[in-house]
Amino acid sequence: MIPFNQPARVGSELEFVEQVFNGEKMSGDGPFSKRCEEWFEQKLDCQRALLTPSCTHALEMAALLLDIRPGDEVIMPSFTFVSTANAFVLRGAKVVFVDIRPDTLNLDEAKVEQAITPKTRAIVAVHYAGVCCRMERLLELASKHQLYLIEDAAQSLGSSYQGRPSGTIGHLAAFSFHETKNYTSGGEGGLLLVNDPSLSERAEILREKGTNRSRFLRGDVAKYTWVDLGSSYLPCELQAAYLWGQLQFFEQVRARRLAIWQAYDQAFRPFSQRWQVTLPSIPEQCQHNAHIYHLRVQSKSLRDELIGYLNQRGIAAVFHYVPLHSSPAGLKYGEFFGIDQHTSQVSDTLVRLPLFYNMDQQQIEQVIAQVSAFFETSAQRVAV
Repeated sequence: MIPFNQPARVGSELEFVEQVFNGEKMSGDGPFSKRCEEWFEQKLDCQRALLTPSCTHALEMAALLLDIRPGDEVIMPSFTFVSTANAFVLRGAKVVFVDIRPDTLNLDEAKVEQAITPKTRAIVAVHYAGVCCRMERLLELASKHQLYLIEDAAQSLGSSYQGRPSGTIGHLAAFSFHETKNYTSGGEGGLLLVNDPSLSERAEILREKGTNRSRFLRGDVAKYTWVDLGSSYLPCELQAAYLWGQLQFFEQVRARRLAIWQAYDQAFRPFSQRWQVTLPSIPEQCQHNAHIYHLRVQSKSLRDELIGYLNQRGIAAVFHYVPLHSSPAGLKYGEFFGIDQHTSQVSDTLVRLPLFYNMDQQQIEQVIAQVSAFFETSAQRVAV
């Protein structure tokens, strides 16, 4: 069986994990945590990078850092993972879902301004499949209406927009190192980027359970104490060491995934019109990271048939998000603004193909062959 995903293994992870295992520091903010954070700050040229146990924690920390409160509204797409919304709902906010673009499947920036009310506090830009949103327009709206712009960059490490690294454009950004992402810190993990200098010191405090422990460790204060709200948002050193091993092969992993993505695209692009299949769209100003390769077919029934066909032939293809606005919690804690023209339709018709760093050439060719065979032989491929 060709799995949909396999956590990237570069070969150096255990060397660094063993150093932690044999050392004296296993809790958070140890030497490997510092190395990783400094690496991100230099690589991304960002103000402050803080490792977290997961992207979910990074998003929750962002909501806390921005002092999101009951009655506030936060705008985001419905086609996203539950953590995007849950982080703000936990602070009492109402989530306002806006439709997505039909090309990139990202938040439709043209529909955001109409959803802004006096209660709106923030916009969350989710970079789906590692393809960045139209950030210049969202920045304009955030500035015009005095809102915070948060990048849910869970899928987009290694991507960029107009030459700027993903995650470095909004006030805050959250990345994921879950095992399904391009890079992992051992199965779970996350990162919060603080791009607004005015938020940097408080971010350290919230991350350290609401204490000024970071200042104490730097020698800025004689002792540390409880000074603000907060929680335990530090990953252990084992996670950081595993991630450090992966970061040594950052460009190799990115190049390999792009090669697999391109192999799919070169194979399917010539036939997409005949098959009536929509392939990924990458805007000229975006440099993506090959996080996902997806196909969109003509109907939900055809989507289900394709997934079943591939699964029967040993290929684990999958669909993706069920729109949050249609979920029980989404109906309770949020609302969809405007018309759902694309979100549900995309959810019903999208198929993701296997794509992972350690995927070999035979597996790639097998996926291409079976997808091609399905569309060439299935009488239902043009069903509407």
